[in-house]
Parts: sequence; structure tokens; C-alpha cells
Amino acid sequence: MQCPNCNGSILSDDRFCENCGVPLIAESSPPTACAKCGSSDIDAEDYCAQCGFRNAPVSSAIPNDRIELAVSPRLAGVSDPGLKHDRNEDYITLQTLNDDHHILVVCDGVSSSQTPELAAKAAVEATCQHLVTALPAGGESELAMNGAIAAALKAVCAIPYHQQDDGDPPSTTIVAAIVQTNKITIGWLGDSRAYWVAADTIQQLTQDDSWMNDMVASGKLSEAEARQSPHAHAINRWLGADARENATPSIATFTIPGSGYLLLCSDGLWNYTPTASQLAELVHRYVAPDAIVLSRRLVEYARSQGGRDNITVAVLSFLI
Repeated sequence: MQCPNCNGSILSDDRFCENCGVPLIAESSPPTACAKCGSSDIDAEDYCAQCGFRNAPVSSAIPNDRIELAVSPRLAGVSDPGLKHDRNEDYITLQTLNDDHHILVVCDGVSSSQTPELAAKAAVEATCQHLVTALPAGGESELAMNGAIAAALKAVCAIPYHQQDDGDPPSTTIVAAIVQTNKITIGWLGDSRAYWVAADTIQQLTQDDSWMNDMVASGKLSEAEARQSPHAHAINRWLGADARENATPSIATFTIPGSGYLLLCSDGLWNYTPTASQLAELVHRYVAPDAIVLSRRLVEYARSQGGRDNITVAVLSFLI
């Protein structure tokens, strides 16, 4: 890896560049307002004095748009611009509602659209805001997920854009997870993915909304043939003003069977591990006690393979 300030050599776990001294890890700062009720009365442990909600620390991006979020040893994530892009068009948020309830959201802005980085950020923030309000109020997880992604669509569609310019309206993929004790509810549009990775198995919890999957499902092409097409990675569902009629998310539920990892990621990671077994091997190779270390190692692997796209990874560990 290289320092974003001086291009000196650094390691993924370095906190500062030894050459120029620039900080390499996003520093967390206390939240200034409650994510649930908006009150500014937040105590030293990030609890809201008005509604009792515990807010996640606010993490800032380091100079090259890399974001690191370490909510707890179990829950963390990293979003990195990779090696070929000038900006990071992915975005991520993580939230713990209590010891057994968590929210993870990853979005990948569509590069062919206008201001994809704003689309990804708006979708992530709207999704999380809806969920932290709906779930503690007793909202059913599937309904809450539908409402959250509808809120994300509204937020993305509200971003101004130039209708006469080249490029589609601001657009983004989304994958979001609600974890309630041993139940995971996943919602998605596009090709950002969620996986369950255990010691002896891996399960992809999402199915890409892609041209390739449509061709294979229709029987028009084999998977091998579809992979060779220049359209193989084209998505056919997303959040954006030009996709309002086709923006109902796919939703799936999964019962956690035991120890393992819930992993959400953008295609900047999974493009380098095209099969689930390859990703499982990678996770097992880089397994670490803290989710932030595992997240960093997975991101650095993608960078070491070329880092052609933005790379985002979110990890929640279940070690029983």
C-alpha cells in the first residue's frame, strides 16, 4: 500500500505514515446529534439523554477517501478508493442498536451516473436513519427494510442533476442487513453482496441483479458464456430517478446457525473472488479476533490484485 499524501510504503495496520507523519486511520469523534431523535444531548458514552439510543461514533475519511468504522471488536468495516479511481464512490455505515441488534449498509455508486458518490452516501444515510427509528419501535424487519430502501430511493432521487448532460441521474446499488439476535434480514438492489461465512461453509445471501444472471436464468447463455460477455457485470436494478418503477428491493432472511461471519461487500472485493469458495478461503486465511483487522486485510487483498474499483467490506462476527 502507498501513503495517500507522500506515496511512501505503508502497511494496512499502520496508524501513521513513517515518512510524512500523516494519519492513516479515520479518527472517530463523538456524535453531535442523536441518529434516532435528533437531540444534541449526548453523554460521554454516546447515549442520547432524551431517548436512550446509543449512537455510533462518527468516523471521518482520511485524505484518500478511505473510511474505517470500528463500532466494536465484532462489527467493523472499511471503504477504500482502490488504485485506479480518483475518488471513492462507495459508502458504508454500521450501527449497533443493542448487544444483539445491528445494522450494516453498503452502497456502490454507479460510475456511469452523475455524482455517484453523493448517491451512495445519501442512500446509506437514509437507510440507516429509517432503520434506527423503525426497529426499536417494534417494526417488523422485512417491512422496515422495504421502508428503509424506499427512503433511500427518495433521497437519491432528490439529488440535483443536469438532465441535458451526459450520464444517467445519480444512481447506486445497495445491500443492507438487519441483525436481530440470530436472524438476519437482507435487502438489496444491484450487485453489492452479502455472505454468511462459517468454518465449513459459505452461503451467498444475495443474488446479483445483473444481465449475466438474467441470461443464465433464461437459458439463453451458459454461465461460462455469459461471463465472457462485455455485459457480464452490467446491473439491471439500482436506486435512481431513472429506475423508480423497478426499485422494489429483493429481501431474504437467514437464521444464524452458529459461529461465523456476516460479510457485506461491493464488487471491488468479490470481483477478485468470483466463486463463494474462493471468498471463504480468503476469509479463513485472514481471520482475526477484531472485525476491523479482517476488514482491512480483505481490502488490502483486493488492492494487491489490482484494486481496479472502489472496495468496501463490512464484517459482523458471531463467535459462539
